[in-house]
Amino acid sequence: MAAPITIPGVGTFEIPEIPGLPPLPTEIPGLPAVPSLPGAPAGVAPQVTPAAKAVQAAESKIGAPYVYGASGPDSFDCSGLVQWAYKQAGISLPRTSYDQAAAGAPVSQSDLQPGDVISFYGGSHSGIYVGNGNVVHASTSGVPVKVAPVASMPYDGARRY
Repeated sequence: MAAPITIPGVGTFEIPEIPGLPPLPTEIPGLPAVPSLPGAPAGVAPQVTPAAKAVQAAESKIGAPYVYGASGPDSFDCSGLVQWAYKQAGISLPRTSYDQAAAGAPVSQSDLQPGDVISFYGGSHSGIYVGNGNVVHASTSGVPVKVAPVASMPYDGARRY
């Protein structure tokens, strides 16, 4: 003889009784719901932020040559890399490192998040914070786009776009 067993959210199943075993419960608790982001429809992946897209774009250019005045897509100077990366994310940034240091919202060094634009050397150099204390930047002639520790250059400030 079979006994119906219900699993909430799944269905009811006929399970045969096995002689010598105690009777099965009539209901088995369902599995817990999979957590999701507040306000997001179930089963939908979170959106990638413009800052994350800018980081991905800048990191894709690691190894590209530094050329003074270049703004991509094959070679860059510091502010050209920052501007180009954010353009790939759909955000328009100023062209020079000084203007990039003056635009956007100021961010304290202790609150840096990936995608924040960091200024160095009094605002004459810029790069994009990629997390874990590192910045991606186009440093100088003869040195390709690379990732370096933020602490390896004199920090001037940061902006969030």
